[in-house]
Amino acid sequence: MKKYDVIIVGAGIAGMTAAIYAVRGGKEVLVLESRVEGGQIINTTSIENWPGELGISGVGLTRKIKEQAEELGAEFDYAEVKKIEKNANGWTMIGEDDEKFEASVVILAMGTEPRKLSKKQAADAGERAISYCATCDGALYKNRPVVVVGSGNTAKHETAYLKNIASKVYHIHHDDPIPKDAVAVFVAIGRVPSTNFCDGLVELDENGYIIAGEDCRTSEEGIFVSGDCRTKNLRQLVTAAADGAIAGTEAIKYLG
Repeated sequence: MKKYDVIIVGAGIAGMTAAIYAVRGGKEVLVLESRVEGGQIINTTSIENWPGELGISGVGLTRKIKEQAEELGAEFDYAEVKKIEKNANGWTMIGEDDEKFEASVVILAMGTEPRKLSKKQAADAGERAISYCATCDGALYKNRPVVVVGSGNTAKHETAYLKNIASKVYHIHHDDPIPKDAVAVFVAIGRVPSTNFCDGLVELDENGYIIAGEDCRTSEEGIFVSGDCRTKNLRQLVTAAADGAIAGTEAIKYLG
């Protein structure tokens, strides 16, 4: 089994930026991604707050950053990390089917995932389609009734978007009954950190975010964190990239 200097868990903006910095520092780097590179931004058709790019798509920005990381020498692989264990020389990441990856340093960059429906609403939804992205799936329900669950700005935007597609859009709050005639449920009730396997590994706050300051160092030596799964005040693409730069640089310092 090849051992890397740095393994980054998550190929969003934070993880890929960390890879760029770490590999430019002369380290062997592997990025592990369980689904698809880019994280939640791949669902964004036009990004207008990324410096130097006006209206670039999430997919387009992701492709550029990944190509840059690969060109510099970072490796990418697809695996869902289920557990991280300390070993004599660093860390072992254990994936599905007990697949293992080893590194001296780990950077956690899993981001967040959509908050799921409550048990009550999930039961109420039954076999109806569930979506977390109106721009991705809205066209599938043209001229059909749908429902948006949520009370924040995201839910309002999803509702406004779907009104141009669906025959009717119900906008309800968390735990309200789901209208019987709705054929699909669009969930917009916030996000939660993707840190299920981190409990007992590093210190988490009450909401499951990994506790770390601006140096991106966690409570465990040799483990760093970057991006939206870190405790922070602002979660934006630029702050994810900043975290990645810091985590990658701190990892280099740690390795010496």
